[in-house]
Amino acid sequence: MIPFPTVEAAEASLGRAMTWAEAAWFQYSRSTPDYCLCFHNFVFLLVNYTLAPLPLVLLELCAPAKLTTQYKLQPRVRLSPATFLRCYTETARVLVLLTIGPYLLAPLPVLKMGGIRMGLPLPSFGEVVAQLIVYILMEDYMGYWFHRLMHIEWAYNNIHYVHHEFSAPIGFASAHSHWAENLIFGFTFFIGMVIVPCHMTTCWLWFIIRGLLAIDFHCGFNFPFNPTRLIPFYGGAEFHDYHHHRGKQSKANFAPFLTICDYIYGTDKVWYLQFLLFMLQYGLYLKPYRNNWWKHMHASWLILQTVCFISGLPAP
Repeated sequence: MIPFPTVEAAEASLGRAMTWAEAAWFQYSRSTPDYCLCFHNFVFLLVNYTLAPLPLVLLELCAPAKLTTQYKLQPRVRLSPATFLRCYTETARVLVLLTIGPYLLAPLPVLKMGGIRMGLPLPSFGEVVAQLIVYILMEDYMGYWFHRLMHIEWAYNNIHYVHHEFSAPIGFASAHSHWAENLIFGFTFFIGMVIVPCHMTTCWLWFIIRGLLAIDFHCGFNFPFNPTRLIPFYGGAEFHDYHHHRGKQSKANFAPFLTICDYIYGTDKVWYLQFLLFMLQYGLYLKPYRNNWWKHMHASWLILQTVCFISGLPAP
């Protein structure tokens, strides 16, 4: 809630006239309680989760298979409308319960202690970009280790198995997790903003971007025109699809977004080696998404097992 009763008082405090964005923020937030402003994050999160996966859901359910097979990462897997609906309803229920529970009470006091701003002036474009880069890097590092720990036998059998129900992931599976896992990974949402405080509008933007990237990572399609291909070190759906396909046995591709941690800690070697063998076996040209690609992938998998055994790499 902005403490200025009038536009004139706000501009006097700034020492200049407000920009149109600042005027819009002033009009919206001057009578809105801080808890409501913070709760917008979870509204954006739920709206994102509901709407962003829908185009690809409709594409998979309604489009002829011959149009989607070349882009679908696991073309043999075709889910029913009931499965999509169940995934959405189960996940939405967990998100709503967490939102009206700990996520409603905890974030604002924590963010305020960290120094989040809600007043004027609004942050500059450069400040927003710099902070978002820091948040992505911090969450990617923490998310890598949290995810890797989730593949310890006890954690996987009791918590993480819910997320791996979909060995061929879909957009709605991005948040399809045990409530404890959602709570743990929700912590990584906020830690960057506590360490590097931002404006509440940047917090909103971070939640929107974070949700969209998670959905893209789990979408199950690899389109050549996807704009996320322009993000340096971005793993994408293909990178994470391999991790889901291997399930409990997966020892690779743990990072939430970027491939940096997997590269540093060597958990991407199996993935790249298998993909290299796959490409060599497929004829040294990049057409991996044909109807029979799974047969070639399985054959390369047998070769990979032998190579890993001889070289001492972790077996996939």
